[in-house]
Parts: sequence; structure tokens; C-alpha cells
Amino acid sequence: MPPKTKTLPDFEFHPLTAERWCDLEKLFGERGACGGCWCMWWRLKRSQFEKQKGQKNKKALKKIVDSGEIPGILAYVNGQPIAWCSVAPRETYPVLERSRTLKRIDDEPVWSVVCFFVAKSFRRKGVTVKLLKAAAEYAKEHGARIIEGYPVEPKKTSMPAAFVWTGVASAFRKAGFVEVLRRSETRPIMRYFVGDQ
Repeated sequence: MPPKTKTLPDFEFHPLTAERWCDLEKLFGERGACGGCWCMWWRLKRSQFEKQKGQKNKKALKKIVDSGEIPGILAYVNGQPIAWCSVAPRETYPVLERSRTLKRIDDEPVWSVVCFFVAKSFRRKGVTVKLLKAAAEYAKEHGARIIEGYPVEPKKTSMPAAFVWTGVASAFRKAGFVEVLRRSETRPIMRYFVGDQ
């Protein structure tokens, strides 16, 4: 009898719109994804982020969504939200501009993939790779020629999920991203070039 192979379920990906807000709430749960972040870490000064943790961050993200801006995409399995990826033009994330490690490497316009949140039961199953491919496709559909990511290159083979919310480099490589610069041992800047794949 041949060994059973694990196959990923069928995924659907949708931009986070006001109509899908309740799906994000369901996915992020009471804790607001990770410690009340509500995916506002890259959008706010640290002092403001700390003051807003929890409900105020939730309101801030809801305001963005209600304005018609798309802050990212949701992944679904059997109609249920199971994962999130924040993707948007780099200018959307002012914290990147202030980072010494992740500052711009050139003047090329890029879209940035900055954050992931995967439901516990779907972690370590290749979901991030699928999300990355969907994020790159979404960005491409909106005119992006370069999609950039800022994953962690773990020194150990395994890291707690709370420390890899920007993704791991191996997932980016599997999704077709290539390393373009590394200012820190554990933080490569990786890019996906539309048309090169």
C-alpha cells in the first residue's frame, strides 16, 4: 500500500474589504492576532502603537478598510478564514522607511509584504508560500513590478510563530523571491520580480 501523501486543501484568496471585516475579526480573535497588533505595527510610530494596542489598533485598521483601502489579503479554506497577509505599496508602511536594516535599497517602486498571521491549526503546512504567491499576484494585478519582503532567516531550525510574523526566508524562496540585500545576519530583503517567473 503506497504511503499517504499530505495535500494542502483548496485555498481561496480575497482582498480584505469592508464586507470581509468580520472574517478578519474571526481569524485574529480576541488577542487581535498577536498581542493586540491588528496589523498596525508597520503603520505607526512605536509610541503610538504601544498606546493603541488592542481595541484602538483594531479601530485604526477598521478605519483603513472602511476608507476603501485594501491592507492585505485573506486566505480561506472551505469558506473559513485561515490566514492573513499584509501587502501594499511600500509607502503604506512608514516604519520601513525609518528602519536602518530594512530601509530602501534603491528608488524602484515596490509593493511590500510585511506580515502574516496563520490560524494555529494551519501552521507549518506551507500556507505562507501559498499566501506569498497570492500576494504577489494581487500586487501584480495592481501594477506592481517588484514585490519586496523582509523575512527572518532563523539561526535555529525552529522558531516560535510569534517571532516569524514577517515570514521565513525559505518560504519566500519557495514562492519565487530572491535575496537582494542583507544588512543584518537574520534579516534579508527579498524581491519577486514580475515577469521573471
